[in-house]
Amino acid sequence: MITVVLCTFNRCQCLANALHSVAQSKLPESAEWEVLVVDNNSGDQTRQVAEEFCRQYPGHFRYIFEPQQGKSYALNTAIQEARGEILAFMDDDVTVDPTWLQNLTSGLVGAEWSGAGGRILPARTFPIPPWLPLQGPFNMGGMLALFDLGETAKELARPPFGTNMAFRKKMFEKYGGFRTDLGPCPGSEMRNEDTEFGRRLLAKGERIRYESSAVVYHDIPEARLTREYFLAFWFDCGRANIREAEKRPDRWGIQRRYLTMLKHVLVLVPVKTVEWLFASGPQTRFYRKCWVWYTAGQIVEIYRRWFLTTSKEKNSSTMSEPASQLDDTIQ
Repeated sequence: MITVVLCTFNRCQCLANALHSVAQSKLPESAEWEVLVVDNNSGDQTRQVAEEFCRQYPGHFRYIFEPQQGKSYALNTAIQEARGEILAFMDDDVTVDPTWLQNLTSGLVGAEWSGAGGRILPARTFPIPPWLPLQGPFNMGGMLALFDLGETAKELARPPFGTNMAFRKKMFEKYGGFRTDLGPCPGSEMRNEDTEFGRRLLAKGERIRYESSAVVYHDIPEARLTREYFLAFWFDCGRANIREAEKRPDRWGIQRRYLTMLKHVLVLVPVKTVEWLFASGPQTRFYRKCWVWYTAGQIVEIYRRWFLTTSKEKNSSTMSEPASQLDDTIQ
């Protein structure tokens, strides 16, 4: 039994294209499969579109509503509601090959592979801005959710992307669901919930396979082909990086949070800024600039999570002290 998970928010038009493509999936007659559409509190015609597919393909499509805003909440609800032993994930802005589902999940029937990821290609050609590197060492295709490691299947050393990945359901039972502080939500471009889960599995020694024949086509809106979008994305990636990192022990008697802040402020920001200002060529220059924004995002998140939290805890502790102790503190 395979469950395709598709979480959606206010994209009813492209949702219909995504559902139509997966409805054409070619699978062996013995394979049981379903598509679970999770409406993450949409205000458009999402429910009507999903329920129409439920009527057209009874037994293969299900609709559920998740009122808590945030993709990770929708994903975790889907994991709980899924009937399949294998969960495949796609987004509402992609279309899939008819053989996508079979090719992505066939290797997960046994216990050798814990997960799989496939190729994510652009749905159409688009004018590449002169400042945007999509090849070579500064490739930023990942910012557009493009994932192409060639036509040869192999083991992955890095996590796949959420719009074309599959895991055995036991992995979520064993390692937990998607982190709700990392997924996209209104006002944030933070989109690390999928790759964090993959990194979590890889760190535990689980094996993830790259399935080159499992292809989806991602529609890239023009709004994402702007410098402003990329800079906001990198800034939030920096914030997510700090959230994802484990707390490290203190060093030389100095709290790790201060060492981390000093490293970023005194070393990384000056270095990355110099690399940006003196880079040659528009693509290299913009790539270096993105790294400055990424580092700035890390600094902001360190301050928010560590310094502001510590200040609030101190204030809370002070306010909860007995009146006599509070008077002594004031004196």
